[in-house]
Amino acid sequence: MTRAVTTHRIQDSTREAILYLSLELGKARWKLGFTTGRARRPRERMIEGGDVEALEREIGLALQKFRLPPETQVISCYEAGRDGFWLHRFLEAIGVTNYVVDSSSLEVKRRARRMKTDRMDMGGLLRLLIRFVDGEREVWSVVNVPSPEAEDARHVHRELLALKRDRGRVTTRIRSLLATQGLSVEVNQGFETRLDQARLWDDLPVPTQLAERLKREWRRREWLSEQIRDVEADRMRLLRTSEDPAVEKVRQLYMLRAIGINSAWLFVMEFFAWRAFTNRRQVGALSGLTPTPYQSGDSRQELGISKAGNAYVRWMAIEIAWAWLRYQPQSALSIWYRKRFANGGGRMRRIGIVALARRLLVELWRYLETGALPEGALTKA
Repeated sequence: MTRAVTTHRIQDSTREAILYLSLELGKARWKLGFTTGRARRPRERMIEGGDVEALEREIGLALQKFRLPPETQVISCYEAGRDGFWLHRFLEAIGVTNYVVDSSSLEVKRRARRMKTDRMDMGGLLRLLIRFVDGEREVWSVVNVPSPEAEDARHVHRELLALKRDRGRVTTRIRSLLATQGLSVEVNQGFETRLDQARLWDDLPVPTQLAERLKREWRRREWLSEQIRDVEADRMRLLRTSEDPAVEKVRQLYMLRAIGINSAWLFVMEFFAWRAFTNRRQVGALSGLTPTPYQSGDSRQELGISKAGNAYVRWMAIEIAWAWLRYQPQSALSIWYRKRFANGGGRMRRIGIVALARRLLVELWRYLETGALPEGALTKA
């Protein structure tokens, strides 16, 4: 009779101890979870949101609780969100190894996907953090934290996009209010004069309160336009005078036909200035323009693009792909698109433009890295 052999997994006693920390960040409260391994029950603590002194104090108390020396390595993580990256920089400054995690990449149990509590989130983050440190790099996606300078450079184009979006909303609201009275007044210079002269269907002037509201909305639109002009002037000044390497890349992209100042600035500051790409797959994945195949048994289909990357770059790349076809018709990319997609229907052309946008981003990355123009592409005079 053969005796069964039981194998016990024994923790390596020579392994250096590590204190693991997960943070659940809220506006009013931060929930902290500490542990030293998978078999240890987490130590839970609550502090005021943003109280870094309390955070540092709790790390020290956790080291004492687990009987660890003060020089023990501390590894922490939190999900990327409204708090941005300042906390990551603080933790790194006090000697903590921190990871900012993409929340959409976290593993979720399919049976418990509808359940969510802070306790479950904290415990789940701790378990994933231990697995990640132990070598399971696929358990989540770690966010590439930009430098303070790279993060600051993104405010120019993002503010400009926000201002233009707000101005568009105000313009739409003015036109909607005019439409309620059957009026069609051009929303441009001289709007208030034309509004005073406008007449309703019964030849009466615009009602007083509505006219006052429309004028306030118009002044709000004018203020937004002034802000847009100021930001664009500052950006142009930087483009002409700055010696920053990132701005030099903007100038390099701007030399290509079909690439304007808005797209060149966005591509560089969001993408090419501080991302260390090593191959074309990384460029496509980070832009969210890669396909998502679905295969199960005999069933095979494409579920569209992943949309898991930078939304600003993805939107702009598709816009510039259309412009590329118009202003670079003899380039290799345009010829490739016309051969494969131009004779198809509208849906096929839209699918093709996404593929063109992905290939175009790769070509722009190579152009900035090597200086070699995309095949057949022309520069501005």
